[in-house]
Amino acid sequence: IATMADPSRLIIGVCAMEKKTRSKPMTQILERIRGYNLFDVILFKDENILKDPIEEWPRVDCLFSFFSTGFPLEKAEAYVAKYKPYTVNDLKMQHVLLDRFDMYSLLEKLGVQLPNYAFMSREEGSKDELVEGDDHIEINGKRLDKPFVEKPRDAEDHNIYIYYPRSAGGGSKRLFRKIENRSSDFYADINEIRVEGSYIYEEFLPTEGTDLKVYTVGPSYAHAEARKSPTVDGRVRRDQKGKEVRVPVLLTPHEKQIARTITRGFKQMVCGFDLLRAGGVSYVCDVNGWSFIKNSLKYYDDCAYELSKDVLAHLRPHQRMPMLVENTPAPSTPLDAEASKGDVKEELVCILGIIRHGDRTPKQKMKMKVTGAKAITEPFLAFFHHHAKNPKKELKCKSAKMLQELLDTARRIVADYSDAASRKLLDGEELEDLERVHQMQSVLEKGGYFSGINRKVQLKPGDLGPRLIADKPQTEVASLTLVLKWGGELTHGGVQQASTLGARFRSNMYPGESLVRLHSTYRHDLKLYSSDEGRVQMTAAAFAKSFLALEGELTPILVSLVSRDHSATTMLDSSQVARDEMTAIKQRLQQHLTEEGGQQIIESLESSGTNTPMDPLPVSSDSTTPPKPFVPCPIVPAAAFGEEEAGEKKGPRPFKKPEPPQKTLAMLQQMFELMAEFCDQLRSLVEQAEEAKALREEEEEDVEMSSPAVDDTSECGGASLTRRNSSRVNPKPAITT
Repeated sequence: IATMADPSRLIIGVCAMEKKTRSKPMTQILERIRGYNLFDVILFKDENILKDPIEEWPRVDCLFSFFSTGFPLEKAEAYVAKYKPYTVNDLKMQHVLLDRFDMYSLLEKLGVQLPNYAFMSREEGSKDELVEGDDHIEINGKRLDKPFVEKPRDAEDHNIYIYYPRSAGGGSKRLFRKIENRSSDFYADINEIRVEGSYIYEEFLPTEGTDLKVYTVGPSYAHAEARKSPTVDGRVRRDQKGKEVRVPVLLTPHEKQIARTITRGFKQMVCGFDLLRAGGVSYVCDVNGWSFIKNSLKYYDDCAYELSKDVLAHLRPHQRMPMLVENTPAPSTPLDAEASKGDVKEELVCILGIIRHGDRTPKQKMKMKVTGAKAITEPFLAFFHHHAKNPKKELKCKSAKMLQELLDTARRIVADYSDAASRKLLDGEELEDLERVHQMQSVLEKGGYFSGINRKVQLKPGDLGPRLIADKPQTEVASLTLVLKWGGELTHGGVQQASTLGARFRSNMYPGESLVRLHSTYRHDLKLYSSDEGRVQMTAAAFAKSFLALEGELTPILVSLVSRDHSATTMLDSSQVARDEMTAIKQRLQQHLTEEGGQQIIESLESSGTNTPMDPLPVSSDSTTPPKPFVPCPIVPAAAFGEEEAGEKKGPRPFKKPEPPQKTLAMLQQMFELMAEFCDQLRSLVEQAEEAKALREEEEEDVEMSSPAVDDTSECGGASLTRRNSSRVNPKPAITT
């Protein structure tokens, strides 16, 4: 407690819990305030605050008072009301800071940009209603899709949850006050919101993994620092002194105006708030009470000066504030010294990287024609009419709700035809459709729940036909094509590839740089864009995890760092430039992989005079081995797929579970052996065709040599000399199988 011998000095009382008033930042600031020789400073002890009546509290001219755990805010308000000292931070307005409902309401009234939010009160008398879906909630008719944030109404409760959509892997992240080096934990199997207590629900904003802490000292001073967001991996980065690593950043003019608005609106000269930068817009998501920056001597100087100036302006407006002496040495050379010499150097502006996704599992596809005329497929047509907003456009089903509805539809169809009697009524085409529906059921049931982006169903409208709706004839989609796609998931090896690339990219492109500073400043502003394919998004998340040295699961990193806006998807997924080449390649592959393509090869052989597989090849006189008969492209026996052998009674095939891996491998081995035999016989056919062509050329040569029009007789008897090779070496054509 300072002595009050000099009546010319103003008395500043600091009324707060000792844990706060004796902290290093507060001590540094108060020492600087005393250094102006204008103020005496009195620190209220916890015993005085909690036990003594306000009449026994010291009398002061100015009061620095703020709430923290255990502080009797109402008691301090009574002291101010009775003795009327000047308060730097208004005590009544601090109640607003303790209630997030009141805080958000005031921010909205002040015109500060907020994330899209909704209040859910479960207190007595509340009429709020909440409906929870798989990937969204609806509060009083207002819908919020995952990912969203769940904040308790009590601002002192820092147990904040984030819920992720199933398309990104699902699960939730729980934020809490820092415990050693942890600030959050991820729970992959918890997707349901809390059902007790009152909360604010707000949209989750992608901030590229950083958030800003802004500290104000009056309406004309604000200092901002960036830190790694706890939503990324929950690991707190600390420096050698054990303090969280933060990087000073510059505020934009608009953000400075936000700081000025909050300081004046909440009547808190010293306060802090959280700022989120997303999509070129700055959002405020929290306002704190009395807050200080740690380990910044410059901030301590500025804060002491601004506080002293404010107190003096209110209590002694005619007394001038001493000038603040800057201790920062001037640079020895101007910053633009190089430019002044006329030597303009190039500077790297940005680095762009376009990266393909890592290894994936095979992509698979199944197509089925859907019409209203077939009882098996008609339910899918009804599903399309129910969900399609525009019947002329394709309907894509990726959400868990729509996939679950399709799965239920497939299960009902399979159950309706589960007995042999009902299957006997189906023709061959309907049996094939039933097999496809059963396959669709198996694919959608894979994994037990819809998580990740690895399955989707497309319903493409086809022909239009008349239909009665409300007794009025209208044109409606009469048929469509159902396309089921699955697979294509990023493998463990693909994740490792992306991680390795991220580490190498960091070490090669940014050697020795701090990644927090690199990512948190305007000079190095990392942006990650991805298409909407799941394997591409997970590749980007694995790359970012390794590049920024993050920890934990990929789902929070994906949601926090990877952008999937429409512009990026359009740019990354566009294949217009290569469309002509891709179409030509597909047509050529189709030509060679179909019977039509095989027929064209045969016709090509016929046009060249070569024997076709339908004609017997001539046998050379000196050949002892007869040619092998041509065998068409082998077809795997029907029994390998569970079909009836020839001669067996045909009927509807029973539904079977997927074959075990051993049987599948045996089937593949059998197919490989048959294809190898076919390639050997095809190679033999080519050799025989080449040999027959060579024989025909030799015979034509002999005929030309023995023709009367050519005088090719020798001097001894005029006998015709026949030059004929008794043996030839024919190189075998190289055929790559």
